Amino acid sequence: MIELQGLTKRYGDKTAVDHLTFTVRPGVVTGFLGPNGAGKSTTMRMMLGLDNPTSGDVRIDGKHYAQLSEPLKYIGALLDAKAIHGGRTAYHHLLCMAQSNRIPRHRVDEVLETVGLSAVAKKRSKGFSLGMGQRLGIAGALLGDPEILMFDEPVNGLDPEGIHWIRNLMKGLAAQGRTVFVSSHLMSEMALTADHLIVIGRGRLMADTSMSDFIEKNSRSYVRLRSPQREQLKDVMAKAGHTVVETADGGFEVSDGDAATLGELAAKHQLVLHELSPQRASLEEAFMQLTAESVEYHAHGQVGGPPVGGPGAPARGAAGQPGAPAGAPPSAGSPYGGSPYGQSPYGPSPYAPGQAAPQGQGWQQPQQGGQGAPPQAPPAPPNAPEWGAQWRDQGKKKGH
Repeated sequence: MIELQGLTKRYGDKTAVDHLTFTVRPGVVTGFLGPNGAGKSTTMRMMLGLDNPTSGDVRIDGKHYAQLSEPLKYIGALLDAKAIHGGRTAYHHLLCMAQSNRIPRHRVDEVLETVGLSAVAKKRSKGFSLGMGQRLGIAGALLGDPEILMFDEPVNGLDPEGIHWIRNLMKGLAAQGRTVFVSSHLMSEMALTADHLIVIGRGRLMADTSMSDFIEKNSRSYVRLRSPQREQLKDVMAKAGHTVVETADGGFEVSDGDAATLGELAAKHQLVLHELSPQRASLEEAFMQLTAESVEYHAHGQVGGPPVGGPGAPARGAAGQPGAPAGAPPSAGSPYGGSPYGQSPYGPSPYAPGQAAPQGQGWQQPQQGGQGAPPQAPPAPPNAPEWGAQWRDQGKKKGH
C-alpha cells in the first residue's frame, strides 16, 4: 500500500505538486492520469525517495522509502527504461541489482524469461531497442518479487504483442493481491487495464474514483435512434417524457433512457427502427472533459499553415498577405486569393485556377503592345561570387 498525505513539492515559485492526499490500495490496478506538467513524474519520484518533498509525507507499507533496508523486495519501479549502464549485458545489469538487495541469482534468469529477453541476456543493453529497454526495466521492477509495483509509461515502445502481455501481467499481479500503480497517456490502453483512477491537474487531486464512476460523472452517454418514420418516433418519445435531440444525419439522440426501454417503446407503437445503439463515452472523452482547464501546454494552428502572428511570423504587406510589398495587388488567377510573395515578374496567369494551357503552348505573359509582341524575359538574378573564391589564390586557382 502507498499512502500520500499532503504531499507538496515546490521549485522556487513553481508548485509542481500541491497537497496531494490519496491511497493506492492492493488488489486493483490503479491508473495515474494527468496532462503533461501535472506533476505525475514528480509525485512518483517522491514516492521512491528520488526527490524530497517540500512538505507532506509518503509511506510505503507504513515506512519511508529510505527506511527500507532491501527496497526491491518491497517495491519495484520502472520510471525510466534508459536509466541503465549501456556497457552491461541485460544479465549483469539485473545481477548487479540483485546482489545489492540480497536477491538470489536464479531470480535473474526467471525475470528474463518472464519478460522474453532470455535470448539476448548476454547482449549489451546499449544496442537494445526502446521496446527491449522497456522489457528490461520491467524485469528490474519484478526482480525482488515485491508486493508493490510502479510503472511510468510501461507500454512505450512495445509492439502489439508486448502491449497485450504487459496488460495481462499487471492484471495478474493485482489479482495476486499486489499493489499496482501505473501512469500512462494512452487512454485506450488505460481503459482496458485500470480498475481505479487517480487524476491530477496542475499538481492537485481532481479525481480518486473507480473507472466506471469516473466515465459516468465526466461524460455524456446516450442512445442513438434512426427511423424512416422520424416524426412519429419523435412524437412518441416526447409523449413518453424523453428529451429528443435531432442530429444532422436525420437521427435522434436520447440521453434519458436505455436502449431496451426505447426499443420496446418503438415496438409498442409499431415503428420501424433502422438503428438503436447505446453510445457510451470513452475514458479519453471523460478525461478531456475533466482536465480541460488544467492543461498547461496547448498546441495551436495546423500543420503546414503559415504562422499566425507571434515571433517569426512574416510581416503583412499592404495587400494583406505575408511579405507582400506595400500596395501590391493580389495575383489574379491564384486560387488562394493572392501570392504571399507579391506580384510575379511574369504577370498574372491567363488561365483560370486548375485550367491547363492549350496543347503546344507554354505560359506566356499577356501583351499590352498588341498581338504577337515577344514576351518579356524575367529579370536576371544578380551575379554572386563563386563559392570558395575567398580562399583561392586567383593567380594559381588553388586554395590557400
